[in-house]
Amino acid sequence: MSPRGVATPDVRERLFAAAERVVEQGGPGALTSRSVTTEAGCAKGLLHAHFAGLDEFVAELCLDRFARTAAKARALSGLVGQGTVADNLDAVVLALLVSGGPALSGLALTRPAATRRIREALEGGAPGFTAIQEAVTAYLADEKERGRVAATVDPHTVALALVGTAHHLLMTSWPGTPDPRPAMTRLVAALLKG
Repeated sequence: MSPRGVATPDVRERLFAAAERVVEQGGPGALTSRSVTTEAGCAKGLLHAHFAGLDEFVAELCLDRFARTAAKARALSGLVGQGTVADNLDAVVLALLVSGGPALSGLALTRPAATRRIREALEGGAPGFTAIQEAVTAYLADEKERGRVAATVDPHTVALALVGTAHHLLMTSWPGTPDPRPAMTRLVAALLKG
């Protein structure tokens, strides 16, 4: 436990990771400021010292995880011609389903103020599903140009199907349901066949 008055390194990430563990283990109802700070092993008031409240914290957590996945999707452009197309896509679409995945999405849905904040941020240009879809589309178009994706594959449609399915799985899964990742891997393989 960090003593009061001592700086906590990487406080946002430490709190975010702790929140993900709390939600994964106990579901959205288990998340409180106290459960997060206890799990993070830090002072009880630390969350409120960095966020206006639990709703802002949840919104920032979700936006942070979207931004990470969008950055991973944008990095696909550097992988054109490397590895397999399926493995490169799997890394991105599976990133949507890990790091809290369905439990985190369920958490956002239970907090209307957080959901509103997330929507406003996305409308204001924060990276989310649209940024991921655009990056996947561009990557597939580049791979198609190189002949590594079947000529019959429509990059935009495949990207929409992948991101839309990931979104569906996030919104309809909850802790204890079957792992959605194998279904995503099968979908990637099927869509790449054209």
